[in-house]
Amino acid sequence: MDKRQHHWIIAIDGPSGAGKSTVAKRLARQLNFLYVDTGAMYRAIGLKALRDNPALDDPSQIVFIARGSVIELMDSPAGCRVFLDGAEVTQAIRAEPVSQAASIVSGISDVRRVLVQSQQHMGANRDVVLEGRDIGTKVFPNANLKIFLDASERTRAQRRYEENLRKGVTLTLEETLAEINERDQRDTQRADSPLVQAEDAVYLDTSGKTIEAVLQEILRLVGKVQKDELRRTKDE
Repeated sequence: MDKRQHHWIIAIDGPSGAGKSTVAKRLARQLNFLYVDTGAMYRAIGLKALRDNPALDDPSQIVFIARGSVIELMDSPAGCRVFLDGAEVTQAIRAEPVSQAASIVSGISDVRRVLVQSQQHMGANRDVVLEGRDIGTKVFPNANLKIFLDASERTRAQRRYEENLRKGVTLTLEETLAEINERDQRDTQRADSPLVQAEDAVYLDTSGKTIEAVLQEILRLVGKVQKDELRRTKDE
């Protein structure tokens, strides 16, 4: 894809708990872009797979599920609404067992191919902010702007722990940290499209920073890239 594509694409990658979803939602709303939560798509497949095979021990069945599923993402004032085969699953996919299932499902190459194709189709039709773990490396390697959000393991675990408390999940902070570490290991060591910072991505550590501070930092980067692209266009 030509880097001067008609539509603007912002890729935000990073590990669990780095703040990707919150920042990406706010950024998309500020810029009037479509927000695409790619992780929600893997969660949807994980949810459906859990219903059929709680052990998640049959990759071929999970691929079959992915190929036969219709996942739709819809903008709303409250954020991204997720529909699976016509039924809303926005809340259902946020359960902790589904989070772990999504990590397993996302390690299956043929599942990734199905969902990446769908994500690329979304980005081909309008300005988008996509967040996930391989947006800048695999889904849109020629995105206009790539951000890699990170934070310390303890910070990410604390954020997830507080999020779980709001949901009524009673995992301890240490248990949450163990789950974060397990998720990191799966995401960074999978053979297909592991979590890794793209060479041309801007690294932002969100530890100790407010969402507003991170958002303003990214908006400054957006403005800089837009000016640089305008300058190059004039030079040509």
